[in-house]
Amino acid sequence: MAEYIPRLKKHYFEKIKTSLTEKFEYKNEMMVPKLSKIVLNMGVGETVGDSKKINSAQNDLMLISGQKPLITKAKKSIAGFKVREDMPLGVKVTLRGVRMFEFLDRLINIAMPRIRDFRGVSPKSFDGRGNYAMGLKEHIVFPEIDFDKAENMWGMDIVICTSAKTNDEAKALLAEFNMPFTN
Repeated sequence: MAEYIPRLKKHYFEKIKTSLTEKFEYKNEMMVPKLSKIVLNMGVGETVGDSKKINSAQNDLMLISGQKPLITKAKKSIAGFKVREDMPLGVKVTLRGVRMFEFLDRLINIAMPRIRDFRGVSPKSFDGRGNYAMGLKEHIVFPEIDFDKAENMWGMDIVICTSAKTNDEAKALLAEFNMPFTN
């Protein structure tokens, strides 16, 4: 049985690698930047009042990512926010390999066009080391989440980590994947 290769991974090896090599004049094939991981994070502050909401967020993130998320807990108590140590406050998941490429494909081609008043993502959200961070106000833009059955609408952070050394290289890599940057 042939191994399944995601559409974007195939596109990376067939087109993007040669395009980036020509643009940045890499001397070695290993210098070409590539995706290393995508981290999804949902902060669920409402768990302070209702502890069942963390399970709902975990189930939603599991549907979006295709793997079970880790529940993140408070490191220390903060009385002003009614937070105690080890209280669950969010969920996160790290995607690599096939799931990473599949998620990026769904994010760019399905979820982003469904965002209301969407004009593109900011090209300024790079961290200087080739990683790109963005946020979504509503997680229901993903087709896996049934709009009618969603109990809450949570925002989520998406961090795309690349092996690029500079912001320009990382931006060129993501632009080749058709990331809709604003001008």
